Amino acid sequence: MNNYFKKSCLRYIGLLFSLGLTFPASSHHSFPAQYDARKPITLNGYLIKLEWRNPHVYFYLEIEEEGSFEEWAFEMGSPIAMERNGWNRNSVAVGDILEVEGSLARDGSNLVNANSVVLVESGRRLFAGSSRDD
Repeated sequence: MNNYFKKSCLRYIGLLFSLGLTFPASSHHSFPAQYDARKPITLNGYLIKLEWRNPHVYFYLEIEEEGSFEEWAFEMGSPIAMERNGWNRNSVAVGDILEVEGSLARDGSNLVNANSVVLVESGRRLFAGSSRDD
């Protein structure tokens, strides 16, 4: 091979590699890998924390179970997806009572992929941006 051909090939490979770096990753996990759609759950509790950051929005509720309290985490869509569907970080406030429908985590932890969120006091339903495929 001549030197010109080698340089051209290396440039082409470098260009393809750099273009590949510009495309965003599609997802870091899939719904079925982490959650079980056959295990739906509905929980009510007090909002204790909201994390509005990529790649997913999470919120945490304090749930009362037979006189004791447990903390549950709820995963929703990305912040931009949530904003496109009417949410923002001020849609709910710490202390709000929420009713959440979703799917339990496969590992048995207190983690739920939220399908819908209702502000109990007003009855307002908020889209949760679930990654579940129906």
